[in-house]
Amino acid sequence: MKESKPFVLSKEIVWAAYKAVKSNDGAAGVDGESIAEFERDLKGNLYKLWNRMSSGSYFPPAVRAVEIPKSDGRVRTLGVPTVADRVAQTVVKLYLEPEVEQIFHRDSYGYRPKRSAVDAVGVCQERCWRNNWVIDLDIRAFFDTLDHELVMKAVRFHTEVPWILLYIERWLKAPLQRPDGTLEKRDHGSPQGSAISPLLANLFMHYVFDAWMERTFPEVLFERYCDDVVVHCRTEGQGRKVLDAIVKRLAECRLEVNLEKTRIVYCKDGRRRGPHKPAQFDFLGYTFRQRVNKRKRGGYFVSFNPAISDAERKRLHREVRAWHLRRRTGQTLNDLARDINPEVRGWIGYYGCYFPYELRPLLRRINQHLVGWAQRKYKRLHCRPDRAWRYLANVARRDPRLFAHWSVTPPVAG
Repeated sequence: MKESKPFVLSKEIVWAAYKAVKSNDGAAGVDGESIAEFERDLKGNLYKLWNRMSSGSYFPPAVRAVEIPKSDGRVRTLGVPTVADRVAQTVVKLYLEPEVEQIFHRDSYGYRPKRSAVDAVGVCQERCWRNNWVIDLDIRAFFDTLDHELVMKAVRFHTEVPWILLYIERWLKAPLQRPDGTLEKRDHGSPQGSAISPLLANLFMHYVFDAWMERTFPEVLFERYCDDVVVHCRTEGQGRKVLDAIVKRLAECRLEVNLEKTRIVYCKDGRRRGPHKPAQFDFLGYTFRQRVNKRKRGGYFVSFNPAISDAERKRLHREVRAWHLRRRTGQTLNDLARDINPEVRGWIGYYGCYFPYELRPLLRRINQHLVGWAQRKYKRLHCRPDRAWRYLANVARRDPRLFAHWSVTPPVAG
């Protein structure tokens, strides 16, 4: 007799969810099981997950809390679900996302198919040219303060599928396991880092902010990447009016605007010469401020443009130092290139989209570390940095694609 289940879930969707989780990689959760260990009994693990989700007996384990230091000295808490739980969350995401994606606002960019942070930065740049002022909006502890009741209200508006509602509610309430092993119950918030959280956050913010802005201020443009928001205004007075309304609106939806970090910014350039301050803001790792541009037909002009922010540049410098390239004399240049190229290629692909020369000091620093590696590895170069630079430049001439950043900043013999 064929086994019946109270909930109908496709096994093909479970398989597709597993492949998505595998492609994203990720750390182990509270059970310590990596993706490789999960795959040792892949068929059995996926069947067990499908069986429990289909029967309504799947209960998510605690989410492992990982504390990430922030530039201001505080920490951001990320949640790492187990591999099986990431697959389960992705199953729900694959069912729910097509239902809600079609209603999302055109200026919502975060964690959406065929949209990216680079797209948001480019649109923001163009709108800064056409509007004199922006609201640089900061929402305090967004993921940590999401209201469960309002999130579920938004989900129920788009689906009545019982098992989707059941498991989303269980994920919202799943406890957080702190580094010391203690379990923290949750009646609000959704762990940043889980597979389902970005979709829930976008759905929540669609009704809390995007749709509300379109109704209340249809002439005011904005870009939103999850909880990172920039709002464009014609005048400072309009900016203050819109900001006051946003503060009130978010408070009604149990979110708090961080007024210490939220600012109304003047988009100063060669035409806008007012003394207004502040005249720069950060958005998605880029700093927007006036910069000198070169005209195609010669000459220069000043415009309001993005380039990699100082905070991001410092963070990447720290990351380069943490590679300890100079000490890795047991490896070859090919080994080093294989290790660092994926990351460096990603930096160039993202931060090199606007004013790429601002990224070059960082890339030149990588060459300096490689010179240090050569001096330690080869005795003949030990006290001769000029020879070490010449050695590296010769390698770059023979194999210019060896390191990803050599296409932008090849080493030059001193």
